[in-house]
Amino acid sequence: MSKKTISTFIAAILFIANFNAVAQNPSQEAKTAKIEFVKTVHDYGTIIQGGNGECEFEFKNAGKEPLVLSNVRSSCGCTVPSWTKEPIMPGKTGSITVKYNTDRLGAISKTVTVQSNAEDVTLRIQGNVKAKQEESLPEKQQSPMHNE
Repeated sequence: MSKKTISTFIAAILFIANFNAVAQNPSQEAKTAKIEFVKTVHDYGTIIQGGNGECEFEFKNAGKEPLVLSNVRSSCGCTVPSWTKEPIMPGKTGSITVKYNTDRLGAISKTVTVQSNAEDVTLRIQGNVKAKQEESLPEKQQSPMHNE
């Protein structure tokens, strides 16, 4: 056999081996969990001090494998997340509830990092906490005195 025939034969074998490897190993992405959030930012707007600081972030597993949230952590202690601990099957939904301490006055700008077997996602909460108005009693209306 000539060198040209041998190199053509080797090239053909490598091409076939490579083609079979690609055909037998579909992309890893197709076999993973995929997390899709309905929203990644919650805006409270202006809320009153001591008001309800709870919000919910809903998500779906749009992948082919069960989705597992390994950790959900906030950027500070005034924001407390809770989340679905069980694996989320493909096509199913879960949620992360975030409770912000509205006793703190001023602007809200906090992040919550979601770690999973799909990808890490950063959620945000924003808004403004305004002081409560002092409750005041209506002033009494004085009727004019009639001197008769």
